[in-house]
Amino acid sequence: MNTLALGPSWLDPDYLIQTFGPIGVLAIVFAESGLLIGFFLPGDSLLFTTGLLITTGKLDMPLWLMCTLIVAAAVLGDQVGYLFGRKVGPSLFKRPDSKLFKQENVEKAHEFFEKHGPKSLILARFVPIVRTFTPIIAGVSRMNYRLFITFNIIGGVLWGAGVTILGALLGKIDFVHQHIELILVGIVLISVVPIIIEVLRSRSQSKKAQARGDDHTPGDHDAPGTPNPPRGRHAKR
Repeated sequence: MNTLALGPSWLDPDYLIQTFGPIGVLAIVFAESGLLIGFFLPGDSLLFTTGLLITTGKLDMPLWLMCTLIVAAAVLGDQVGYLFGRKVGPSLFKRPDSKLFKQENVEKAHEFFEKHGPKSLILARFVPIVRTFTPIIAGVSRMNYRLFITFNIIGGVLWGAGVTILGALLGKIDFVHQHIELILVGIVLISVVPIIIEVLRSRSQSKKAQARGDDHTPGDHDAPGTPNPPRGRHAKR
């Protein structure tokens, strides 16, 4: 199956699956779910393609087993992200930008977590980049561990198994199989819509703040660009 290149060949889902097999899929799901370096990896399109290749017989792996392993990798990835967040704490918000780390990604995940609370662990699964940083922010906030585990598992099942099964089901449709390139492009575009909306919303709020002449002067404990770690009713007391 030849897919339309949306970037470097090593980020193409079909190339990754054909080259590294099921182990590669699990490694990518794990990394993208909670490791800082995994935010740029393909997620939705990778799972969709995995399901499609299984149902068309091009990936020799039972669908139920692959879904189980993917869910496990997703849940464990979030677990690592949570523990990392608990360890680094507020210092994460002061970490300087680098090629693989952007402070704005942390701040977006912070805002997402503050807005949606524990259910953000489920919603963030379907939002690229945000899904990588949200479990880390949950750890920074010291979210109640049992609550984290519950929402982590639910999110892992809905995203990991759900998108893979969707790919398997739609892969049986001739139109989808014959136009897989366009389908993958559509998945990528849909997945980045929330990010575009958030960027536009942030710019709009920034312009409104400037128009109001916001003269807030940060104090000694309110460094510019350093949001306070999220704490709320979902945080461990």
